[in-house]
Amino acid sequence: MESSEREQTRPTSTRERGVARESGAAADNARLGRKIYEEIWNQRDFDALMRSATNDCEVTAIPFDQTLRGQSGYRQWGESWATAFPDGRVEIKRVMATDDAVVLEFIGRGTHTGPLSTPSGTIPPTGKTVELQLCDVLEIRDGGVRRARSYFDAATLMRQLGI
Repeated sequence: MESSEREQTRPTSTRERGVARESGAAADNARLGRKIYEEIWNQRDFDALMRSATNDCEVTAIPFDQTLRGQSGYRQWGESWATAFPDGRVEIKRVMATDDAVVLEFIGRGTHTGPLSTPSGTIPPTGKTVELQLCDVLEIRDGGVRRARSYFDAATLMRQLGI
Protein backbone atom coordinates (compact mmCIF):
# COMPACT_ATOMS: atom_id res chain seq x y z
CA MET A 1 0.00 0.00 0.00
CA GLU A 2 1.35 3.41 -0.96
CA SER A 3 2.02 5.94 1.80
CA SER A 4 -0.72 8.26 0.51
CA GLU A 5 -3.23 5.36 0.55
CA ARG A 6 -2.35 4.53 4.18
CA GLU A 7 -2.93 8.12 5.18
CA GLN A 8 -6.36 8.13 3.55
CA THR A 9 -7.52 5.00 5.39
CA ARG A 10 -6.71 6.39 8.82
CA PRO A 11 -9.47 8.18 10.73
CA THR A 12 -9.23 11.92 10.55
CA SER A 13 -8.14 13.70 13.69
CA THR A 14 -7.88 17.18 15.03
CA ARG A 15 -5.74 18.52 17.80
CA GLU A 16 -7.51 19.84 20.84
CA ARG A 17 -5.40 21.19 23.72
CA GLY A 18 -2.43 19.17 22.52
CA VAL A 19 -4.34 15.86 22.41
CA ALA A 20 -5.09 14.09 19.14
CA ARG A 21 -8.86 13.65 18.75
CA GLU A 22 -9.91 10.80 16.47
CA SER A 23 -13.19 10.92 14.61
CA GLY A 24 -15.66 8.18 13.74
CA ALA A 25 -17.92 5.79 15.64
CA ALA A 26 -15.10 3.96 17.44
CA ALA A 27 -13.63 7.25 18.68
CA ASP A 28 -17.10 8.43 19.78
CA ASN A 29 -17.57 5.18 21.72
CA ALA A 30 -14.17 5.54 23.39
CA ARG A 31 -15.08 9.08 24.47
CA LEU A 32 -18.46 7.89 25.78
CA GLY A 33 -16.80 5.14 27.83
CA ARG A 34 -14.27 7.54 29.32
CA LYS A 35 -17.01 10.06 30.08
CA ILE A 36 -19.17 7.48 31.88
CA TYR A 37 -16.37 6.43 34.21
CA GLU A 38 -14.10 9.46 34.59
CA GLU A 39 -16.79 12.11 34.69
CA ILE A 40 -20.24 10.70 35.34
CA TRP A 41 -19.43 7.98 37.89
CA ASN A 42 -16.53 9.72 39.60
CA GLN A 43 -18.72 12.84 39.98
CA ARG A 44 -21.78 10.78 41.02
CA ASP A 45 -24.03 12.25 38.31
CA PHE A 46 -26.52 9.38 38.18
CA ASP A 47 -29.04 11.33 36.11
CA ALA A 48 -26.38 11.61 33.41
CA LEU A 49 -25.60 7.91 33.85
CA MET A 50 -29.24 7.08 33.04
CA ARG A 51 -29.16 9.38 30.01
CA SER A 52 -26.04 7.59 28.72
CA ALA A 53 -28.01 4.32 28.43
CA THR A 54 -30.67 3.17 26.00
CA ASN A 55 -34.20 2.55 27.33
CA ASP A 56 -33.68 -1.21 27.00
CA CYS A 57 -30.21 -1.25 28.57
CA GLU A 58 -29.01 -4.34 30.41
CA VAL A 59 -26.10 -4.36 32.86
CA THR A 60 -24.70 -7.67 34.08
CA ALA A 61 -22.30 -8.17 36.96
CA ILE A 62 -20.66 -11.36 35.72
CA PRO A 63 -19.26 -12.58 39.08
CA PHE A 64 -22.62 -12.03 40.80
CA ASP A 65 -24.65 -13.48 37.90
CA GLN A 66 -26.90 -10.44 38.28
CA THR A 67 -28.58 -8.49 35.48
CA LEU A 68 -30.35 -5.16 35.93
CA ARG A 69 -32.52 -3.77 33.16
CA GLY A 70 -33.44 -0.38 31.76
CA GLN A 71 -32.00 3.03 32.45
CA SER A 72 -33.09 2.72 36.09
CA GLY A 73 -31.17 -0.56 36.35
CA TYR A 74 -28.04 1.12 34.98
CA ARG A 75 -28.48 3.87 37.56
CA GLN A 76 -29.01 1.30 40.33
CA TRP A 77 -25.76 -0.44 39.34
CA GLY A 78 -23.76 2.80 39.60
CA GLU A 79 -25.47 3.91 42.80
CA SER A 80 -24.93 0.55 44.52
CA TRP A 81 -21.15 0.91 44.18
CA ALA A 82 -21.26 4.58 45.22
CA THR A 83 -23.34 3.69 48.29
CA ALA A 84 -20.89 0.99 49.36
CA PHE A 85 -17.80 3.09 48.58
CA PRO A 86 -18.79 6.78 48.95
CA ASP A 87 -15.17 7.90 48.45
CA GLY A 88 -14.73 5.47 45.54
CA ARG A 89 -13.01 6.54 42.35
CA VAL A 90 -12.11 4.75 39.16
CA GLU A 91 -8.91 5.14 37.21
CA ILE A 92 -9.03 4.04 33.61
CA LYS A 93 -5.99 2.10 32.50
CA ARG A 94 -6.96 1.15 28.94
CA VAL A 95 -9.75 1.80 26.45
CA MET A 96 -10.38 -0.19 23.27
CA ALA A 97 -13.28 0.70 21.01
CA THR A 98 -14.99 -0.46 17.83
CA ASP A 99 -17.90 0.99 15.90
CA ASP A 100 -20.40 -0.69 18.27
CA ALA A 101 -18.55 -1.34 21.54
CA VAL A 102 -15.99 -0.09 24.01
CA VAL A 103 -13.92 -2.10 26.49
CA LEU A 104 -12.50 -0.37 29.54
CA GLU A 105 -9.90 -1.76 31.92
CA PHE A 106 -9.84 0.21 35.14
CA ILE A 107 -9.03 0.17 38.83
CA GLY A 108 -11.69 0.93 41.40
CA ARG A 109 -10.52 2.24 44.76
CA GLY A 110 -12.50 3.17 47.82
CA THR A 111 -13.33 2.59 51.46
CA HIS A 112 -16.25 0.30 52.30
CA THR A 113 -18.23 2.62 54.59
CA GLY A 114 -21.70 1.87 53.24
CA PRO A 115 -23.76 -1.28 52.64
CA LEU A 116 -22.81 -3.34 49.58
CA SER A 117 -25.85 -4.97 48.00
CA THR A 118 -25.22 -8.28 46.28
CA PRO A 119 -27.63 -10.96 45.04
CA SER A 120 -26.57 -13.06 48.08
CA GLY A 121 -27.47 -10.30 50.52
CA THR A 122 -26.15 -7.03 51.85
CA ILE A 123 -22.62 -6.78 53.21
CA PRO A 124 -22.50 -4.27 56.06
CA PRO A 125 -19.70 -1.67 56.02
CA THR A 126 -16.32 -3.06 57.01
CA GLY A 127 -14.27 0.14 56.92
CA LYS A 128 -11.74 -1.66 54.72
CA THR A 129 -10.02 -0.04 51.77
CA VAL A 130 -10.40 -1.84 48.46
CA GLU A 131 -8.43 -1.71 45.22
CA LEU A 132 -10.03 -3.84 42.53
CA GLN A 133 -9.17 -4.41 38.87
CA LEU A 134 -12.22 -4.41 36.62
CA CYS A 135 -13.00 -4.76 32.95
CA ASP A 136 -16.30 -3.55 31.50
CA VAL A 137 -17.57 -4.31 28.01
CA LEU A 138 -20.13 -1.80 26.77
CA GLU A 139 -22.19 -2.45 23.65
CA ILE A 140 -23.21 0.88 22.13
CA ARG A 141 -26.32 1.56 20.08
CA ASP A 142 -27.43 5.00 18.84
CA GLY A 143 -24.87 6.73 21.07
CA GLY A 144 -25.97 5.00 24.29
CA VAL A 145 -25.07 1.93 26.32
CA ARG A 146 -27.31 -0.96 25.23
CA ARG A 147 -25.56 -3.68 27.18
CA ALA A 148 -22.84 -3.57 29.85
CA ARG A 149 -20.98 -6.55 31.24
CA SER A 150 -18.74 -6.00 34.25
CA TYR A 151 -15.95 -8.48 34.96
CA PHE A 152 -14.07 -8.47 38.27
CA ASP A 153 -12.70 -10.96 40.78
CA ALA A 154 -15.37 -11.23 43.50
CA ALA A 155 -13.04 -13.39 45.64
CA THR A 156 -10.45 -10.61 45.68
CA LEU A 157 -13.16 -8.09 46.61
CA MET A 158 -14.39 -10.27 49.49
CA ARG A 159 -10.83 -10.96 50.70
CA GLN A 160 -10.08 -7.22 50.76
CA LEU A 161 -13.33 -6.65 52.70
CA GLY A 162 -12.19 -9.26 55.24
CA ILE A 163 -15.03 -11.65 54.37
